[in-house]
Amino acid sequence: MKQIQFISVTPEQLQNAIIKSVNEQLEQLKKEFQPKEPTEYLTRNEVKELLNVDLSTVHNWTKRKKLRAYGIGNRVYYKRHEVEQSIKPLNL
Repeated sequence: MKQIQFISVTPEQLQNAIIKSVNEQLEQLKKEFQPKEPTEYLTRNEVKELLNVDLSTVHNWTKRKKLRAYGIGNRVYYKRHEVEQSIKPLNL
């Protein structure tokens, strides 16, 4: 068993150093931690309304892989964040 000896360090100084280090680590974790939000699924009609386009446009963009569709049975859904990410900036 190894022993560590602290010379010229009071128990209060050691405690304060530990607390300071833990607080710094917690602050760093808070900055990096992003809570996971549940995936929001949109129907074709909701995508149509969100993008202010016709249903045929949503269908064509899906066929051309501009939008990625997901399905359960005969229902079609889109992930909101993927729809929003599909909008690209224009270089005018």
